[in-house]
Amino acid sequence: MKAAICTLFEGHYHFGVATLSNSLYKNGFRGTIYVGYRGALPEWALKGKKVILGKWDKAIVLCPIDGIEMVFVPLTTTYSLTNYKPDFMLELWEGVAQDEEALFYFDPDIVVDESWACFEEWVKCGVAVCEDVNSPLQEFHPRRVGWREYFAKYDLDLSFKNQIYVNGGFIGLLKKDISFLIIWRQIQENMADDIGGLEKSIFSDATIVGTITERKGFQIFDKSDQDALNAAIETYKGVISFIGKEGMGFGAGNIAMYHALGSPKPWKANHFLRAVHAKPPRKEDVAYWMHTEAPILAHSRFESRRKILSIKLAKLIGRFYNVN
Repeated sequence: MKAAICTLFEGHYHFGVATLSNSLYKNGFRGTIYVGYRGALPEWALKGKKVILGKWDKAIVLCPIDGIEMVFVPLTTTYSLTNYKPDFMLELWEGVAQDEEALFYFDPDIVVDESWACFEEWVKCGVAVCEDVNSPLQEFHPRRVGWREYFAKYDLDLSFKNQIYVNGGFIGLLKKDISFLIIWRQIQENMADDIGGLEKSIFSDATIVGTITERKGFQIFDKSDQDALNAAIETYKGVISFIGKEGMGFGAGNIAMYHALGSPKPWKANHFLRAVHAKPPRKEDVAYWMHTEAPILAHSRFESRRKILSIKLAKLIGRFYNVN
């Protein structure tokens, strides 16, 4: 299958982009990774070649190893990048990635831990999505009812699928299912008035500081892109392929990827201090640092090995030290 990856970042999340890419390569992905970014690029990305690529006249193409091409494209959108996912995917499929049979979006704080062949099989089952840690939401949960009432004003008919509430950090689909992205984009555009514009999100300047306008009653769009994604699932008439919480490491079972929710991100965490406060290293921290050295070296080898050692020491401290 001819498939491409895309992700979005700004600020220190470039570390996550590098490690996500390493984990994809290690698990068998070969192809193009499109990276939309805002702000400055890190030094490791600037080693690539400057090219004109469709609408992007200042793209940079980096080939860190045979079989992987990373394409960095500067974005001018004023949207919060978390709200730009369907737009970016559509721009790619309508332009430079038009020949790709499948397209996958991953947040830059994800590490893949499953064979790439499994992801290719997954999208053949339908639009691939993964259950969120905050799932389930029942059919008549106020959030779902709120979506139906809100989007009725835009002549959108939402139909309950099941209780699963999915995470917005990953989606994969075949090009024949591109209409799902069009629906998701429309949902977000319709949502904009309620949250104060698509510049607003749960994140601000790559930190977890919400800027969404509060509404009276239940907050039905406080997770913006993720709520819009779930509303799009209720609007879409095609097949959705759900994997449970285990898919992102939120629950027991076959883990496809580790998603480092919240703060600190793995590249920011001080494992020794966390251990002293009875917070052991998380599975996503371990997965992150095990994928930092090849083929892209965003951290020095010394730092990567120091972090792996600190994780081992933190685990040891956790066996003997506890704060009540």
